[in-house]
Amino acid sequence: MSGLLLLSWRRLRHDRLRTAVLVLCLAVPIFLPLATARIASGYERELVARAASTPLIAGAKGSRFDLVLGALYFRRQDLPPIPWSELLALSAAGEGTCIPLHARFTAQGFPLVGTSPEYYELRGLRAAAGTAPILLGDAALGAQAARALGLGPGDALFSDPRELYDISRPAALKLRVAGVLAPSGTADDEAVFVDVKTAWILEGLMHGHDPAEEVDASLVLGRTQGGVALSGALIEYNEVTPENLAGFHMHATPEELPLSAVLVVPRDEKERSLVKARVNASAQWQAASPSAVVDELLGFVFRIRALLDACASVLAASTLAMTALVLLLSARLRAPEMRTLERLGAARGTVLLLYTLEMALISAASVALALSALLAARFLLPGLYGALR
Repeated sequence: MSGLLLLSWRRLRHDRLRTAVLVLCLAVPIFLPLATARIASGYERELVARAASTPLIAGAKGSRFDLVLGALYFRRQDLPPIPWSELLALSAAGEGTCIPLHARFTAQGFPLVGTSPEYYELRGLRAAAGTAPILLGDAALGAQAARALGLGPGDALFSDPRELYDISRPAALKLRVAGVLAPSGTADDEAVFVDVKTAWILEGLMHGHDPAEEVDASLVLGRTQGGVALSGALIEYNEVTPENLAGFHMHATPEELPLSAVLVVPRDEKERSLVKARVNASAQWQAASPSAVVDELLGFVFRIRALLDACASVLAASTLAMTALVLLLSARLRAPEMRTLERLGAARGTVLLLYTLEMALISAASVALALSALLAARFLLPGLYGALR
């Protein structure tokens, strides 16, 4: 057996090009279904786990998929914002904890998420260094965002302006990094978290400037008993510091303060049903169950996966047919070689065993190449495995 194995190995080494082509052609139909299965399983696990940890999401009427995926993964959505007043109304009903979520801006390309301390408790997030956002202008970086930006507690980063050439829009806000969150393996790792009021500064609904009595007289448009009207040319603070923190104030009513969504965490199933029914009865707002939406979404994913599996099966069948053809032609070309083996006294089954060993070595090399490619893809393209971030 060792002699035939050595002979097979040397034969494959002698015809390197043919061997390499066969190994590659067999590795591809092995790699594709394995990669498809792993990617689909990763997406499924993350989607299901993140949706299960979020009982209800309230937002504007429209696509349930946009609302849920936008709230779970901080993606920009075309839905209108839901006002802060709606969160206050839900909280006043006393049927669960309402968590604001504002994800309409970015900071250095990462989602800038305005929320409240209850969000960190819901997701089980904790600070690995520093603290969570406490003051206006504070930011906490997700683990991956901190690693990519190379920032830590005490550093600063700027938000990304939405309208680069529109001087009427608020300028980029300089944020102070208060802490870095511990890795969670979720979309939270690639986000920058701030207090929801900090997000409203970027909306232009909250700002800070020098006291009215200290402003240049040329910027004062008028004075009344109720206040002072200032010119829009007044330069606002683009950074919150301990010195100017008291100078920041709101210029909007609760009905004008926008949120991307409201996460509702009821105490039990009864409260969940009541909140969902109350919100969905409105003509403007909807409450969606993330688990139900994700299950519906996965139904479409499984259909696509079945199509990919069918394509992989066709590819595997055609590859096997091609391999059989190559082996048949190779056997004809090697007929004189095999006759020489018979004249040397080789048994009748030796030729068949020799071909079998060659095919076994090629198959083993193909499996090794496919698994190596799968492992390499996992490390080189981590975003493909179980991540919608």
